[in-house]
Amino acid sequence: MSPPRAEAEIVLSDATAAYDGKPVLFGVDLTVRAGERVALMGRSGAGKSTLLGLIYAQARPHVALIPQAATLVRTLSVFHNVYMGRLDRRSTLHNLRTLAFPARADLAEVGGILGEVGLADALRAKAGALSGGQQQRVSVARALYNGRPILIGDEPVSALDRRQGGLILERLAARHRTLVLALHDIALALAHTDRIVVLDAGRIVLDAPARDLDEAALAPFYGQAA
Repeated sequence: MSPPRAEAEIVLSDATAAYDGKPVLFGVDLTVRAGERVALMGRSGAGKSTLLGLIYAQARPHVALIPQAATLVRTLSVFHNVYMGRLDRRSTLHNLRTLAFPARADLAEVGGILGEVGLADALRAKAGALSGGQQQRVSVARALYNGRPILIGDEPVSALDRRQGGLILERLAARHRTLVLALHDIALALAHTDRIVVLDAGRIVLDAPARDLDEAALAPFYGQAA
């Protein structure tokens, strides 16, 4: 007797989307179950970010988000940018106090998470003074600090080299129950997710276990020779 299937956390049925009257997603059916690690792949403009937006809209109360742009407040410290991951779960008084006098417990917890992404010494640095790769890791740290069970990431490691990217994806998988990530690096997707969903011109054209695929199978979707 096969084990019961995990609970469906995200269910899209015949989903469509358009921008300025122009369709960008067509009849997308997608179910993501608890514990899955899903990579959304495909050429630029295929619809990955739009699909992530639909998923986020459906599951928002349960989602920690890493947007494609870092969306940091450049004039604030790294600590404060990461702390924003739980802003909606703290009292207004606590949040106001934290602007000037952060609690030791908050500093310690955020500092520990920054250590996990290789930014242990950046706690009090201004976010705007960091490199692009460092800013991306601050966005990752904010999602880790948020801690909600579903992690949605739009190219969350695009500014990192493959080794750093792999380490970050491992941390995300360790901290969050379910991952849905738009990725462009085929090798990283195959190594760190268990399901590959490929979009082309707004439609899902491949949905398969990562273990059944290799780089040669995915290269044609990027216009590369197999």
